[in-house]
Amino acid sequence: MRFGYARISTRDQSFDLQVDALQKAQCDEIFKEVASGAKTARPVLDDLLSRLRTGDILVIWKLDRLGRTLKHLVNLTNELMERQIGLISLNDPIDTTTPQGRLVFNIFASLAEFERDLIRERTQAGLRAARARGRRGGRPGGLSKQAEAKAMAAETLYEAGELSVQAICDQLQISKPTLYAYLRHRGVKIGSRQQG
Repeated sequence: MRFGYARISTRDQSFDLQVDALQKAQCDEIFKEVASGAKTARPVLDDLLSRLRTGDILVIWKLDRLGRTLKHLVNLTNELMERQIGLISLNDPIDTTTPQGRLVFNIFASLAEFERDLIRERTQAGLRAARARGRRGGRPGGLSKQAEAKAMAAETLYEAGELSVQAICDQLQISKPTLYAYLRHRGVKIGSRQQG
């Protein structure tokens, strides 16, 4: 069977263009989903993927309708090929039901992996160069003026011992890990007081 998958990012957009193309591509059933490109949860796509069987073909209007990221797209396509399910993108040169289409996809996947390796290599080279000059990576130390003021208030409230840790967090509108980070920053020995 040929299954179509159409996705739009918001309800203001229309499925018409994608659905017309998928119908023209003779899809037996078309699944429609409203979800932003970056969104992890795609229940309609998950349902469709669970229905696909060996020999089926998944047809999409464009690759960006299917994958959240290049890595996600490559992984998903590899999974489909392992299950012997074809993938056809109507507006990209991808058709894994043909040897040429599989070749194009594998080149595409190799380029994605090459790009990731280059980025990793550049990052590591940059960190090595910075260390050689005596610099460390990571966020700069110290607190902003606003955070410094909250850290002082946290220290005062904590050492007074009248409020519970949760009450201090609620009052200063910070999380417990942030409170403890502020106290460590101020040199306060944590756990050295009676909690109210």
